[in-house]
Amino acid sequence: MTSATFALGGDLTVNRLGFGAMRLTGKGVWGPPADRDECLRVLRRAVELGVDFIDTADSYGPYVSEDLIRDALHPYDGVVVATKAGLLRTGPDDWTPLGFPAYLRQECEMSLRRLGVDTIELFQLHRIDSKFPAEDQVGELLKLQQEGKIRHIGLSEVTAEQLAAARAVAPIASVQNMYNLTMRAAEPVLDVCESEGIAFIPWFPLAAGPLAASDGPLQRIAADHGASPSQLALAWLLKRSPVMLPIPGTSKVAHLEENVAAARIELTDAEFETLSKAGAAQG
Repeated sequence: MTSATFALGGDLTVNRLGFGAMRLTGKGVWGPPADRDECLRVLRRAVELGVDFIDTADSYGPYVSEDLIRDALHPYDGVVVATKAGLLRTGPDDWTPLGFPAYLRQECEMSLRRLGVDTIELFQLHRIDSKFPAEDQVGELLKLQQEGKIRHIGLSEVTAEQLAAARAVAPIASVQNMYNLTMRAAEPVLDVCESEGIAFIPWFPLAAGPLAASDGPLQRIAADHGASPSQLALAWLLKRSPVMLPIPGTSKVAHLEENVAAARIELTDAEFETLSKAGAAQG
């Protein structure tokens, strides 16, 4: 692991290439994984390789991912485990926003118990629920922060305007939005994060589509680096912004090792521009 570091909230330094723990669950992000032992090996191997930022959520399973993380890594020893609340699960692939403040508090309390910690280092509002005032949802997280149960507050899938409104209520340390080489609708939010020193955590970081075709630019530049297209997609994200914290996920050790190796790839400015233009054309 040679990627640079970033200080979440200004005081929590992590390596910029993290691990997303959504895939450590069953089909439809529901129930236990097909191979629990392999998932435990993935988590432990990630830490061995230098990953010290792991992103999960109460809704992954639900609860399965957090339980696995505790079983594999507790008491964590310098590994930052971030989690989220605000999406209710009713079945495989079903996700319903639920931002009732009392529910967010309950889920925070339960995540504390499942992870076996007194404070969650980064607790993220998984979605802003339009049925409740956004300031009440963020305000509840602020109360939990003031009580010492949350160290830093993050948001997920927000606009620049929503981010600004949330920051008027509480300090925001991170934003997690969909973003990758070809899907860059969150660029305005990334720009705000970069100017304000807020971590930007891109989920679904590996989508490349036709770019990864055998005759595409991703494949050609990857060949020059002795790398895979997915590694190049991660290298592009790391070069795109110093506040970028990609969290590729997998349930297989071999795939994990390939992803983590992307931190050692250094794209030239010309390669970066080539991929940027090609990705924009596909978006």
